[in-house]
Amino acid sequence: MAQVFFEFRNQAARAALVLGSVLAGVTPQSTFAQEHTEKIKNPVAVFSGLDKITGRIINFDVYIGETVQFGALQVTPRVCYTRPQTESPLTTGFVQVDEITLNNEVRRIFSGWMYAASPGLHAVEHPVYDIWLTDCNLASKVPPPEDYDGPPIKGVVAEGEDPLAGPDDGVDSGPGIPRAKPFQG
Repeated sequence: MAQVFFEFRNQAARAALVLGSVLAGVTPQSTFAQEHTEKIKNPVAVFSGLDKITGRIINFDVYIGETVQFGALQVTPRVCYTRPQTESPLTTGFVQVDEITLNNEVRRIFSGWMYAASPGLHAVEHPVYDIWLTDCNLASKVPPPEDYDGPPIKGVVAEGEDPLAGPDDGVDSGPGIPRAKPFQG
């Protein structure tokens, strides 16, 4: 019942849009073309990856056209689209995933669209690793590759800053040793 009401509401909204367009002198075809072409090309695809052996989930950024290795998988996003904030969220990306076999052969295991809103629909499921698209961004803390030629980046990492390093607060606790919590009295 709710599905029928939702479809009816969408059809009523489109009918109002067509009527308003006709009254304004704009053809309905051009209105629908503008409605469906308003997607934002993003230079960065954000993925989550699950290592089933360790149980760790890792989030990582990949620039469009760049190949990043996650375990035995190589992930290459080709496009990553989002919608403006005024529309319902829809994040999609065309992604290719290759597996490096034990014989050092590269085998394509996935080539298709991923939807951030439905990660289970088109996620890469591997015996050891799972990968899914979570978001698309206009910038990243990770610097772009030298040969990057994708969509424009809306922000860069500061000169001399290491985006993978932790905060520089002058306390060196060594690798893998958590910092002491401040005393709260």
